[in-house]
Amino acid sequence: MPVGASAPRRIGIAGVQMQVACGDDNIPRMARLVAHTKHRFPWVEVVLFPELAVFGSDPSRAQPLPGEAEERLADIARHHGVWLIPGSIFERENAVIFNTAPVIAPNGTVAARYRKMFPFRPYEPGVEAGAAFVVFDIPAVVRIGVSICYDMWFPETTRTLVAMGAEVILHPTMTDTIDRDIELSIARASAATNQCYFFDINGVGDGGVGRSVVVDPSGYLLHEGGHGQEIIPILVDLDRVRSERETGLRGLGQPLKSFRDRRVEFTVYDRSRLAAHYLETLGPLVKPRAPIDGSGSSTAVNREEAYVVRDDAGG
Repeated sequence: MPVGASAPRRIGIAGVQMQVACGDDNIPRMARLVAHTKHRFPWVEVVLFPELAVFGSDPSRAQPLPGEAEERLADIARHHGVWLIPGSIFERENAVIFNTAPVIAPNGTVAARYRKMFPFRPYEPGVEAGAAFVVFDIPAVVRIGVSICYDMWFPETTRTLVAMGAEVILHPTMTDTIDRDIELSIARASAATNQCYFFDINGVGDGGVGRSVVVDPSGYLLHEGGHGQEIIPILVDLDRVRSERETGLRGLGQPLKSFRDRRVEFTVYDRSRLAAHYLETLGPLVKPRAPIDGSGSSTAVNREEAYVVRDDAGG
């Protein structure tokens, strides 16, 4: 390295597209997969699992955080010396349930907990929304943002994390539905419009249909997973993120600087300044019931009835 030159900022991040069994204790499988990842790819420093990987989408397994399950996950992180984002777990706080992703440091301490802001309503009933964005630092290397599944359908979430300095977004998901192809497009667009690495890691089995993706800050697809269990190790180049943000995506658009220098303020987000009357015409946020008529709207649904049955889709 030339005298005066700084060391390159690089870090190994592995997404684990894991087989998830709903209602089971999946922590032993997670421990084996972390051990296997570190054995095969010792340069990996961060390991990310899918949404609700710990117990699947069974709210009856919700527990307080900190709690027994989180302590076992902390032991895995400490034993292997990795940053561990174990997907998420249903967190119980008194009578309220959140979908929460712990961020566990290599020494086993919990650096942060992110509560999903947009539960997949109406298919994720009974889960409260979080209200705090989460970024965490790996000192002298990278700032990382965390979001969960349906959050990315709201581009404000990723843009906010990036405005807070995130260069990588870790995004556990649990998609077992026919809209996975749309999510792949959203993941790629999220990376490109925010000039960041985007890890969108899905589960398989009860945990989803796979097809996890990792996208780089130029919007190039680095990897798309298949439909089985797999480990996706990526060497992330943070200097490239900085360069792309300074000179433009593929040497072209500079969306972050354009957003910074904008003249418009988005009043659609200010409830006190803009009454979104049109949105109120769309009806309640409930699960449609057959038959759906030709206009695309369903017959009337009782609000309480729509929230009785819990689907196994984490959303």
